[in-house]
Amino acid sequence: MGSLYIVSTPIGNMEDLTLRALRILKECDIIAAEDARHTRQLLSHFEIHGKQLVSCHAFNEHGKVAELVEQVKNGSSVALVSDAGTPSVADPGFLLVRTAVEQGVEPVVIPGVSALTFAVTASALPVDKFAFRAFAPVKSGQKDKFLREMLNSGMTNFFFESPYRISKTLEAIAQIAPESRVALIREATKFHEEIIRGTAQELAALKREWKGEFVIGLFNGKAASLPEDETR
Repeated sequence: MGSLYIVSTPIGNMEDLTLRALRILKECDIIAAEDARHTRQLLSHFEIHGKQLVSCHAFNEHGKVAELVEQVKNGSSVALVSDAGTPSVADPGFLLVRTAVEQGVEPVVIPGVSALTFAVTASALPVDKFAFRAFAPVKSGQKDKFLREMLNSGMTNFFFESPYRISKTLEAIAQIAPESRVALIREATKFHEEIIRGTAQELAALKREWKGEFVIGLFNGKAASLPEDETR
């Protein structure tokens, strides 16, 4: 029996790769990558050469997981990586982990950086309990429901958003609960890292061209008094 490793990789700063993750990437037989081109850049940076790379992403993982688990059972060591951060956290990985466990293979998780945990720490919002909601819906009706659920939850919620939709999302939050508290985490760990905190109304008033990758933290201290959507 080989080993299956779930390896966290940097989300921007290469120095965030742990020593343990670096050793596993050097020693494993196969690296299952969300995007082989992206992973080759990571390996090249750390002078890791000659590794067998196989593709395992959202569009092919249903067909790949059985093959990867079989390779582990036949004695190979397989490391799963996503493009950045921790696999399974809004990235491929869950199916492989579930299939491995069902077939008696216990995955070895190599922890490391995650945009979510970065945002939780940096938000300065209450995080004694919180929820992660992955990506915000694109359609306005679905997004409105999504936002109201979070604003009514009584806890801080975190979600990913596209730079192309940040302005409209902030405006939608401000329309529902203008005094709710928002933390906008942009380009975490990268050169242009930026964290903006304030009320939804304050952030919605910012007029700028947004670029980069975003995590939004959202907390509504007045959740109990938030009115229902009268347009339903």
